[in-house]
Amino acid sequence: METYLLNEPLDIEACPITDKTFVTSCKEKLNQNGVLTIPDFLKKEVVSDLVKEAKSCQHLAFYTKSTHNVYLTPKSEDFGDDHIFNRQIVSSKGCITTDQIPDTSPLKKIYKSEVFKNFIAELVDEDILYEYEDPLSSINVHYASEGQELGWHFDNSSFAVTLLLQKPRGGGVFEYVKNVRDSDKNDLAFEKVEEIVEGRIKPSVLEIEPGTLVLFKGKNSMHRVTPTIGDLTRYLVVFAYNSKPGVSLSKSAQKTFYGRTAE
Repeated sequence: METYLLNEPLDIEACPITDKTFVTSCKEKLNQNGVLTIPDFLKKEVVSDLVKEAKSCQHLAFYTKSTHNVYLTPKSEDFGDDHIFNRQIVSSKGCITTDQIPDTSPLKKIYKSEVFKNFIAELVDEDILYEYEDPLSSINVHYASEGQELGWHFDNSSFAVTLLLQKPRGGGVFEYVKNVRDSDKNDLAFEKVEEIVEGRIKPSVLEIEPGTLVLFKGKNSMHRVTPTIGDLTRYLVVFAYNSKPGVSLSKSAQKTFYGRTAE
């Protein structure tokens, strides 16, 4: 096991990701709450270095402002424009891709680590996790400047792994409502989704400080990140894994998310 390789970026003593008791506790929290947060997962000096790294790469970011429905699907002619299925929600952010992150970055050391991948795989009941085949999609850094936000939505993937590097002065709050729909049964929960979008259901708030690892099951739990307030950009790392090898994001998705396609 190459746990020692992670001693530099991670506080392995505080977060012993190879310890069976620690892993079991994390898994129980994830299954019970649909979300797991591990504060101080990154050492403070590493967070500071990664903030500098993210800032130095920010000029490479591709910025998007788009509208989408909560389900991240095209509109349906089966419903009117005012139906919650077709209701359009705004999301905006900047993003850099895996190939734009320095090869020497601690982010790549963590992401590629078999110890870290085994830890995440155990939590999400996968035998093994794989990187994306394309050179863009495995690690992304998201930038949310003032006014930018992530609108209400469900994830297409069963889980998401993120690391917060920099918190804005205000806003940038992760809000979620657990177990809104049942995607396996094609239960779209229109009434409850509409209540959430219109603010009639109060969401839970995830308190996240820089250096925190978050594992979130967002396929059936609705979530958003509120608009950034102030002049301090929110920096968030997204680690994306697959349960099968050889998976690439489609060329159209690459163009939409990154403004270019992999060579």
